[in-house]
Amino acid sequence: MKRRIVIVGGGIAGIAAAVRVAEAGCTPIVIETRKRLGGRATSFVDPRTDELLDNCQHVVMGCCTNLLDLYDRLGVLELIDWHRTFYWTDGGGRIDRMQAGKLPAPLHLLGSMKRMTVLNRDERRAVARCMFRIVRLGGVGRQKWAGRTFDTFLKEHAQPQSAVDRFWNVVVVSACNLDVSCVDAAAALHVFQEGFLANKWSYMMGLPVVPLVDLYDTANEIIAQHGGELLLSTSAKSIGFDGRRVTGVVTGDGLIDASAVIAAVAPDRLAKLVSELLRKADARLQSLEEYTFSPILGVHLKYTSSIMDVPHLTLVDAPNGTQWLFNKSYADLECTVQHIHAVVSAADEWMELDEAAIVERVADDIQHALPKSVGLRPIGARAVKEKRATFAATPAVQRLRPPCAPGFVGLGGGGVENLFLAGDWCDTGWPATMEGAARSGYAAAAAATEKGGLVEDVPAGLLARVLGLRGVGAQG
Repeated sequence: MKRRIVIVGGGIAGIAAAVRVAEAGCTPIVIETRKRLGGRATSFVDPRTDELLDNCQHVVMGCCTNLLDLYDRLGVLELIDWHRTFYWTDGGGRIDRMQAGKLPAPLHLLGSMKRMTVLNRDERRAVARCMFRIVRLGGVGRQKWAGRTFDTFLKEHAQPQSAVDRFWNVVVVSACNLDVSCVDAAAALHVFQEGFLANKWSYMMGLPVVPLVDLYDTANEIIAQHGGELLLSTSAKSIGFDGRRVTGVVTGDGLIDASAVIAAVAPDRLAKLVSELLRKADARLQSLEEYTFSPILGVHLKYTSSIMDVPHLTLVDAPNGTQWLFNKSYADLECTVQHIHAVVSAADEWMELDEAAIVERVADDIQHALPKSVGLRPIGARAVKEKRATFAATPAVQRLRPPCAPGFVGLGGGGVENLFLAGDWCDTGWPATMEGAARSGYAAAAAATEKGGLVEDVPAGLLARVLGLRGVGAQG
């Protein structure tokens, strides 16, 4: 008989686990509280307009090999639009373009960096020197910085505060959802080594051309084809445990028995599902309440005139702190209303604002960045707060991240043999990203079924390896 594996949570980690469990010949049963798959990376119907909106703009980069593999298995790779140019502005319509040139990695972005006007000459030189040091660190040197904040690294490498504010923090907040003064240095260094320096393709950004929820439609088909079930609008109450093994998951309709359980939910949610007996039996469950989280704000705005001519834009030193603008109408040549999606990461100070105040602040930042918007106000707006968008990858939290599978030593020592964990908060080696979530799902499924595993990273280029990026872009 097929082994039945219950997966609690239908976010990216849960979807990834379910697909690989199904392909391994087991039966996946997915339990998801919400009405749609995707977790924090999904869409919702705005009751004001009946429009399907993403809760926040999510992107994929060329280095996200496991997430791209998942999209491939779901058959949606063609729904990702790839961009090799990043657009930056510090206001007034001045736009810098960052893109790879002819030089090999890690020098491929050097030419466009030299031309960036958001940094002055001294700042560009300081950034270049620090980037070279990051290359020389390699993977081993990166891990030696675990337990310290990234601003400590930047200070040790003589980065002027202006360069920190206008470059390093801009990238880190977008990637890690934390300020450089809070984020673990190893997590931030990972972003630059894997995403910007290892090879010429990893920095490229992919944007879905459909609402996020549409990327997951085929997951249900894959699950059903292998005899599994997708139980939406179903809340897990607890994970059953007989003192030695987990026995299944209790829902409002009773116990769903299982030969194994993959818990693909956030640590605070998992804490509510496990009994004291189960917690004592598994070292990975000891510190679930110690995780902290960081919020993200997404703001949808509609304009009757075209105010933005590029597909996306990074805002440097926007007066109110808006960080990204995404032109959702960029590919629509016949649109009469331009849809702009603004994003603010590490948005703690925004969470107590009402929607009117949020829209006012974002609209002011748009006028600062885009001259065509001066004098115009949005005709419609919707602010979406994700107060617990990602775990906070601080040095204190990083040390808590558990392995997906039970082990015999360390944090996973003494784990329950048929309980597996998934989610970007697990020890994936990646920051709080969709790639980290996909990796955790793959790792949990591989451990539960003893089949499959992670997809290999894009290897570092020859010159990058010669200069020191050994141990980067090489894990399997």
